[in-house]
Amino acid sequence: MPQPQPAFAPPQPQTAQTPDWAALADDSAARDRRRKWLLIGGGVLATGAVAAIVATAVIKTGKGDKTLPAAEKLPSASPSAPEPSFSQVAPPPPPNPREFIASADKDKAPLTTKTLFPHSKPSLDKRSYDRAATDTTSDCASVGQGGLGQVLARNDCRKVLRATYVRDGVAVTVGVAVFDTKAKADQVKEQATGNIAALTEGEAPTFCQATSCRLTANAEGRYAYFTVAGYTNGSAVPSDDAKALQAGRDVAGYTFRRIMARANEQASAAAAPPKSSSQPSAKASASSQAKA
Repeated sequence: MPQPQPAFAPPQPQTAQTPDWAALADDSAARDRRRKWLLIGGGVLATGAVAAIVATAVIKTGKGDKTLPAAEKLPSASPSAPEPSFSQVAPPPPPNPREFIASADKDKAPLTTKTLFPHSKPSLDKRSYDRAATDTTSDCASVGQGGLGQVLARNDCRKVLRATYVRDGVAVTVGVAVFDTKAKADQVKEQATGNIAALTEGEAPTFCQATSCRLTANAEGRYAYFTVAGYTNGSAVPSDDAKALQAGRDVAGYTFRRIMARANEQASAAAAPPKSSSQPSAKASASSQAKA
């Protein structure tokens, strides 16, 4: 009869297994790499911490080499430093040159034909003229024609200064009538009639003698001035003339500039600072040096 089987199977004998050396080597290498990176990372962190501590210590103690204080602690300007000071009073405006020729009270510069007509050969707008004659009279009525003399006398004319200029067969006489005030000169300009008498002499012996000529009339400050222009040979000036017209305008413009030069010179002199009396003049200083 068959033999009964046991209730469980007996354990089978185990066979010995060979270790997986490649896997073990990989694990060991991985562990070495982790240790290396941990050491490197720790060193970097430690270095950064040390640098931060040192920087903090330098800022706090101010002992670092060439360390500047914080911006808000920079020293301000010395309180004893001088500060610029300016006058609160505005300087007076420069004098108006026209004020000095508006009345005899301020117009004190010398007034002669030499100061009013100083140029013997003026160049007027690039046209050269020759001064032929000059004249001054206090008998204003005697140098006016066609009613101008009466206008001058009626408005208290003080004197008339005349000059004659010649160019290219044309002669021009300008007469400057002097009054005490600008109002008188302006009034004469408005009332003007006739013409200033031609001052004939030298190259212009007969111009504008009872013949038609070119005329101008104007005023500046206390001066009224008039021109009469014509041909040096005494012939009448035709209506289509250009030479006498241009010459009269040239001399009238020149006279205006001479009157304004007079005004500007007096205004400049009034605006100049007064000379200090405490400083010796150059002549006195030179004399004292010569004596020494």
